[in-house]
Amino acid sequence: MNSSAMTVSARRNLGLLIAAQSLGAASAPIIISLGGIVGQMLASRPALATLPVSLYSLGLALSTLPAAFLMRRLGRRVAYVLGALLAVVSGGVAATGIVQGGFLLFCLGTALAGYYGANVQSYRFAAADTVAPPLRAQAISLIMIGGLVAAVIGPQAVIWTRDAWPDAPFAGSFAAQAVLALLALPLLIALRIPKGSEAADSAKGLEAEARSLGQIARSPRFIVALSAGVVSYGLMAFIMTAAPMAMVGCGHTVGEAALGIQWHVLAMFAPSFFTGRLITRFGKTQVTAAGLLLIAASGVLALAGLELLHFWGALVLLGVGWNFGFIGATALLTEVYRQENAAERAKVQAFNDFLMFGVVAVASFGSGSLLGSAGWDVINALMLPLIAIVLALLAWGARVNREAPRPV
Repeated sequence: MNSSAMTVSARRNLGLLIAAQSLGAASAPIIISLGGIVGQMLASRPALATLPVSLYSLGLALSTLPAAFLMRRLGRRVAYVLGALLAVVSGGVAATGIVQGGFLLFCLGTALAGYYGANVQSYRFAAADTVAPPLRAQAISLIMIGGLVAAVIGPQAVIWTRDAWPDAPFAGSFAAQAVLALLALPLLIALRIPKGSEAADSAKGLEAEARSLGQIARSPRFIVALSAGVVSYGLMAFIMTAAPMAMVGCGHTVGEAALGIQWHVLAMFAPSFFTGRLITRFGKTQVTAAGLLLIAASGVLALAGLELLHFWGALVLLGVGWNFGFIGATALLTEVYRQENAAERAKVQAFNDFLMFGVVAVASFGSGSLLGSAGWDVINALMLPLIAIVLALLAWGARVNREAPRPV
């Protein structure tokens, strides 16, 4: 990114958001890699094993709208600080649930962590909102680099702290999750992002011009951006939730499963160094389509065998595909709303994430039971027709968008 095209304030906020992302995004791999395994330890029925991970995804989905409301009313900085404080509480609750052998208490802890997840996911919009339109894709991509650091911190925290309580395996890992959120607090407090408000919009004459959410949601741009984001994120969550249990079920160790998730999360964020440049060079639609094709390739590799390299290779391809698909879809979404209209911007961002992470929650709920009833091969085979549908939508959207100007 050309830093000279950015204000000092924007560069400072971008650096803080990258650092906060590095700590905040570490919560997800801790919950996802251990949620199903701890669920198997504590749940009364095997079918409930993935419930903690699913509740995290559900908590994230349900939190997008109230989190967006607080961001709009109180400003992003205050809302983000509140999210990190709740993450400290959630990590403590989850760890206590493991120590006490309480499945419901553990589930409560992972569900509360979803609110923090909703805040962390919105860091990409905070970055995009502070730069000029030509720099948005690169700003989003740079924020996602923080996830590369989180890909190391999260799984390593699992490995280093899983035996901190000899009689309560993995309780230390969730206590570490709380500590990571605590470390993010000073970074979030230091943010200086202007608070968007209805009053400011009204003074500029923009509030009256804001289109209704229904009008925006019916536009081809929104349909394509949402579909690409939902399928990219939903399939990634569906496969990643089931992968650790599938690996352990095929005779691989918990440590190998955790390392598989680490390689997957590294693959999710490492391409962020150049994804923004690829979007600038080849276009948002093309990079998004490439991501979906890589996700399909991960399913084909997973169907080829059950050796460790098949699992790890599929998870790496899945991660890279998610990166291209998710960043591309987010960049497509920034073309849906009028950037200068805070009311339109806030409701589109919140509605997109609500729908996307709602689907992710459903995918997480279904992955455990489908893994038990149908098997790993069926889970991977199901992704292929969904990807074909979204690729067709991308082609349709590209044709329609050539004929319709972007909202200004």
